[in-house]
Amino acid sequence: MNDLPATPAYPGLSTLLEDSRRTELLFYGMTPPRRSIEGEALARFDEVTRTRLQQLDIDALILYDIDDEAERVPDERPFPFSPTMDPVDFLAEHLAWWDRPTIVYRSVGKYSPAELDSWVRRSTGGIGTVMVGAPTSTADVKTSLSAAYDLWQRCGSVLPLGGVTIPERHASRLDEHQRLLRKQQSGCSFFVTQIIYDVGAAMDLASDYLYLCRSEGVEAVPIVFTLSICGSVKTLEFLAWLGVKVPRWLRNELTHASDPVADSYEHCVGIARTLSVFCRDRGLTFGFNIESVSTRRVENEASAELVKELRTFIG
Repeated sequence: MNDLPATPAYPGLSTLLEDSRRTELLFYGMTPPRRSIEGEALARFDEVTRTRLQQLDIDALILYDIDDEAERVPDERPFPFSPTMDPVDFLAEHLAWWDRPTIVYRSVGKYSPAELDSWVRRSTGGIGTVMVGAPTSTADVKTSLSAAYDLWQRCGSVLPLGGVTIPERHASRLDEHQRLLRKQQSGCSFFVTQIIYDVGAAMDLASDYLYLCRSEGVEAVPIVFTLSICGSVKTLEFLAWLGVKVPRWLRNELTHASDPVADSYEHCVGIARTLSVFCRDRGLTFGFNIESVSTRRVENEASAELVKELRTFIG
């Protein structure tokens, strides 16, 4: 893997997370380009990415590590899977100018313990990581999530470690808050949710986690809620394939809306405002991560506008 950019002048991720006890977090999540992209197309991707990121006042950038996950559900994937550039390589080769913290996802099942050991031993101050487990318990993996956490702890990694959380899973199993506490005990200092469209499920998880922490005498760490614009039926289908639970009434509205991007945008703003009040009133540190699961320009541009609007009341 390539060397990452030097420690940025902007406060590192550890400082950012510590400051989140007093302020709130705003992230932007993106997927690196396809491995097959090259030449003018890659140059154009870099140009568009730089222009967009330079317009956004975000605290950190998230780079996803995409896996096929074909074994997770029997249904056909709405958008064909295409391998993407490794996020570490993309950061080093195409985002060397970026001077704010970056959180690099790692789908740990794809990597051997030796590869992960090399990753978590990095000491770049502006970088953090979120480790993601296998999509199913039966998936063939090189490293399990629990083994990756153990490795992070054993080598005394200084990379801030984050974990994934799924509010909808809590709605069905009622144990996601316990899962969060176990991950926190394994070293996670923040959590990033899967895309949420059901604000009630997100509040249930946040509440149960907060009061579990208080009962155990530990401080809750920040929960960063992920929001995403949904501007087409195809995007709705992909969200469902990913496991995102969009309430039926909202699916109906977005399916029949004359401008689903605008409707989705307003719904995301409403979720953000509701969760902001909910978390502030309870003293729970939080933030938002805005991502787009679509390659459609209109949805990506709306996601950037959503970041700008949230910045007006997050901070």
